[in-house]
Amino acid sequence: MSLSIGIVGLPNVGKSTLFNALTKKSVLIANYPFATIDPSVGVVAVPDPRLQKLSDFSHSKKTIPAAVEFVDIAGLVRGASVGEGLGNQFLANIREVDAIAEVVRIFDDENITHVHGQINPVADIGVINLELGLADLQTLEKRMGSVSKDAKRGEKEAVIEEALLARLVAALREGKRAADVSISEIEAPLLKSLHLLTSKPILYVLNKKAGGHNLDENKDERWKRLLDYLESERAVWVIVDANVENELKEMAGEDRQSFRQEFGVLDDGVNDLIAAGYRLLGLMSYFTTGEDETRAWTIKVGSSAPEAGAAIHTDFRDRFIRAEVIEWDKLLESGSYAKAREKGLVRTEGKEYIVKDGDVVEFKI
Repeated sequence: MSLSIGIVGLPNVGKSTLFNALTKKSVLIANYPFATIDPSVGVVAVPDPRLQKLSDFSHSKKTIPAAVEFVDIAGLVRGASVGEGLGNQFLANIREVDAIAEVVRIFDDENITHVHGQINPVADIGVINLELGLADLQTLEKRMGSVSKDAKRGEKEAVIEEALLARLVAALREGKRAADVSISEIEAPLLKSLHLLTSKPILYVLNKKAGGHNLDENKDERWKRLLDYLESERAVWVIVDANVENELKEMAGEDRQSFRQEFGVLDDGVNDLIAAGYRLLGLMSYFTTGEDETRAWTIKVGSSAPEAGAAIHTDFRDRFIRAEVIEWDKLLESGSYAKAREKGLVRTEGKEYIVKDGDVVEFKI
């Protein structure tokens, strides 16, 4: 399953540094049919401690994590929606991703210039989201011009689409996002076909700097305004020190931990970012495990057993008979697959079964 997250942000917020740190979490792309050799795309492992536990349990020769793509997108400046800076490239690239990781600088440092001369996270978010909204307005108004002719002739789908377009335009002019507009089941494919930038889910990545004047530590008025904004938007956000994470990329074991303690960055912000992005895309993992391989498979939350099987091969969807399922932790507690079966913990499930995060599954065709 190829789903990607575009990293966006103003100049000098740490966007490229973050991407470099992420690429050190890269996986062997030969294991992923959707992988790319584009240097601006990183295919990174989704952190999941359950995977290694299952691999150790099965004494697997290979351990293959779930993965997600991160795309380093050209920096944005005010006026991007009308082609300023690399605006056209920015907008074209962001249309192709499934979600947005918006990097927001939350540190003061006079040696690192801010494009607007001062650190104001809420204002920075406003610039980016305004440009996305203005670009969407252009898309909608252009589409409205062609759809209205068909609607006047009474074409049913055109009438439905025209009403949807009108609601979207009104919302964007009020400063809202397309994602904020309630739509019906029949309107969903119409909205998807528009590829609107503001319909994509956003993960806010708050980038701090070890040794700097970080807003989350100083807790000044700018930090309070940012938290109020994120809460009002019910936003998903993580805090990362992109520079420290980038420095850590070449270190291992004890050196990494010592470096973290030295700079007071004890949490792995990049792992938090990857995991949050995975959830933002509505994804989860189930596992297959054995001597040859233990692997995490990526599926959409709410997938049926046949749909989940298609992540391995379409035959598991098209020729599905049944699936044998056990929760990962119950398998480990049992000590072996045979003992788990003896205890009645391995269940036989049919086509209607909705696979759960952490299920260990064997498909029968």
